[in-house]
Amino acid sequence: MTMDDREDFTSGPILSKMAFFMTPILFALILQAMYGAVDLLIVGRFGTTAGISAVATGSSILAMITFIVAQLAAGVSVLLGRYIGERRRDRIGRLIGGAVAFFLLLSILLSLLLFAFARPFSIIMQAPAEAVDLTVSYIRICACGLVFVIFYNLISSLFRGLGNSRLPLLFVAIACIVNIAGDLLFVALFRMDVGGAALATILAQAVSVILSILIAGRRKLGFSFSLQDIGFNSEVGLFLHIGLPLAFQEFLTNLTFLALCAFVNRLGLDASSGYGVSQKLQSFVMLLPSAIMQTMASFVAQNVGAEKERRALKGMVYGMAMGVAAGVLISLAVFFKADLMASLFTRDDATIRRAFECMRGFAPEAIVTSILFSYMGYFNGHSKSLFVMVQGMIQSFAIRLPMAYIMSALPNASLTGIALAGPAATVVGILLCTLYFLRLKRKLVFTD
Repeated sequence: MTMDDREDFTSGPILSKMAFFMTPILFALILQAMYGAVDLLIVGRFGTTAGISAVATGSSILAMITFIVAQLAAGVSVLLGRYIGERRRDRIGRLIGGAVAFFLLLSILLSLLLFAFARPFSIIMQAPAEAVDLTVSYIRICACGLVFVIFYNLISSLFRGLGNSRLPLLFVAIACIVNIAGDLLFVALFRMDVGGAALATILAQAVSVILSILIAGRRKLGFSFSLQDIGFNSEVGLFLHIGLPLAFQEFLTNLTFLALCAFVNRLGLDASSGYGVSQKLQSFVMLLPSAIMQTMASFVAQNVGAEKERRALKGMVYGMAMGVAAGVLISLAVFFKADLMASLFTRDDATIRRAFECMRGFAPEAIVTSILFSYMGYFNGHSKSLFVMVQGMIQSFAIRLPMAYIMSALPNASLTGIALAGPAATVVGILLCTLYFLRLKRKLVFTD
């Protein structure tokens, strides 16, 4: 079977192919953010203020796990794209088989860890006293279904590596519908509060994974794969070589965000709940930059495999231009209207005020992150994930964390000042990426 022309990034018009691939990714991320936000929205409407804090804190921990897994899976996606560009489809079956074995073992270990240490994690996060038990409940329920969360991310990464971003959109749409229905049933109707929100999330992921496996099994994917391919093999080491630095960088970055959550939790329940609402709003702001990064990694990986460096570079420039243009509009909307956005999640005036306060500091991130993530996607496509990890560590631990701590320790600390640590760190990351790009460019061969 030959590759669908729309999934072959090595020829044809760059901008239209990137846009065609990125649009389903963007919609998938929107839906994914929506079903994460629905938990907080419905708990805010039908639960308690302590429930909002519990969902915000518990989902921060779960999000860290999810993001780390997604970065590990990105290693699979990049390697898959490379094999397609090199026309080495005979290696894809073993790659997928090794990924399935690795992520299955990882899901078991992480589930046990989260369940056993749910209370210590909640305490470390300095969850308000009123919300500790609810936070523990949320984490433990999610831990029981973590395997579905992990395999959803793996399956989506596999299809993106194949150049198909439409099926992951279908998978997340299914999850979104099931999650909304579950939240309305368990939280609004049965009044299960935080436990119901966690149960709905896991049920949604489970349904999505099961249906995605059934759908994938009925498609002709252009390569052979069987149960005999599942197991630890040499491909595991290859995708971990790319994915581990990304995952480690994501882990450290999310540790800083968990620390930010802990800093804010010390300021009281209103600040904690407001920050929780702002985190959900922030997840929407970050959708376009994330879509650009995922698109860039797949686009660049195929072109690097096909030895078309000039085309890969043009893709990065287009990604930056699209991201900045849209980012300006998003930033303005957030800076002036975030209070209206926050009011969708809660009726509590203090929580809305605190969320608005936080989002004003975060607003510039919509612009600068598009530039940074374009760089990161380009470097990931070149398998330069070690540098991506290093620059992430520098911006997180040299800028974001110290600045946020200082701002949170000031008398009458403002969430605006704490949130400004994010854009400040991103600007430093852009400077580091620019210097590295200029160095890398001298080594690349632009023959296409």
